[in-house]
Amino acid sequence: MSYATVNGLRTYYETHGTGDPLVLLHGGLGNAEHFAAQIPTLAQHYQLVIPERRGHGRTPDVDGRLTYRLMAADTTAFLDTLGITAAHLAGWSDGALVAAHVAVDRPELVDKLVLIGQYLQPAGARPEAWALLQDDHAMGAWARDEYAKLSPDGADHFDTFLAKCLRMWREDTGIPDEQLATITAPTLLMQGDDDMVRIEHSATLLTTLPEAQLAVVPGTSHGLPMEKPALVNQLILDFLGGEHPPKIMSLNG
Repeated sequence: MSYATVNGLRTYYETHGTGDPLVLLHGGLGNAEHFAAQIPTLAQHYQLVIPERRGHGRTPDVDGRLTYRLMAADTTAFLDTLGITAAHLAGWSDGALVAAHVAVDRPELVDKLVLIGQYLQPAGARPEAWALLQDDHAMGAWARDEYAKLSPDGADHFDTFLAKCLRMWREDTGIPDEQLATITAPTLLMQGDDDMVRIEHSATLLTTLPEAQLAVVPGTSHGLPMEKPALVNQLILDFLGGEHPPKIMSLNG
């Protein structure tokens, strides 16, 4: 358990294991503890680095709006502060969109990219997910107690921070196709078959991202890394450790 000063913000992070760096980015209203089912396995192969973004977990909130691009800038500054010149990035939910922004803005920092359970444009959300995002109580109730336990801002700040998250979730326009097409890192898209993401959206991203694979895990929801951790961990390890030839190979080459 450590802290780094990033963009003037006292940022909490954890490291586990040794080897090449693998940065895990948690979901909205989440924290490093949400990767408890991944840490023991992945740390046997990589040095895991798990930062908690502004307003999340043990990292304080900052005045002003919350946006994915702002959190991506925090993430790149965090990597620069720790002297990490390149790493694998694996993001879940909001963390996946943050990771994708990092891959667009600072491609040299990202070796491989794992994006779990997140649409990259609003049209990629399932109608049921979009309806849930309009319910202030449902979106915040599950996180309130955990926030109160961890946040240096105190339990009373939860509603203020939740309002920032709700605005971001409802108003962010995602990453346009022309920017996604510039991502050079090999990318694994992963989701549950009952996730918040339309499978058709993820399938379309296979043609948008230059080098991408898709894993749809049956019998799982947006909680995929907690629901089937062994399978998720193996998919991540196979992808990060594997070779990724071009999608179209010449028969004469």
